[in-house]
Amino acid sequence: MIEIKELIKKALEIKSRAYAPYSNFHVACVVMTKSGKIFEGINIENSAYSPTLCAERNALSTAITHGEREFVYIVITGDSDYTYPCGVCRQFIREFADCDTRIVVAKDSENYKTYTIDELLPESFSKKDLK
Repeated sequence: MIEIKELIKKALEIKSRAYAPYSNFHVACVVMTKSGKIFEGINIENSAYSPTLCAERNALSTAITHGEREFVYIVITGDSDYTYPCGVCRQFIREFADCDTRIVVAKDSENYKTYTIDELLPESFSKKDLK
């Protein structure tokens, strides 16, 4: 199985591909599914701002498009020391993360923090609430 440090290195490698001409804040996300597949995403800004696509939603949407719905790791790197998912991304992650999904916020491959979605978005609304 791939190690978390390898996923962090991959995210750091693709961060430069981010399209961030307005904020100049580059973010990358790499997700690993329970089936072992890896998907990448970068932030893609838009001059109207609200259509901007965050790296986390980009990576997860790509995986979902390929039929994946279960995730082991969601690794996030950005231009700040530790770049955390925004509120919209936390809610998006909530839809697909289970109690075993690890959300990794990485400064580099040696300095990272690991969370569950319940730690990042406590008392959140989820599909369980609709049943």
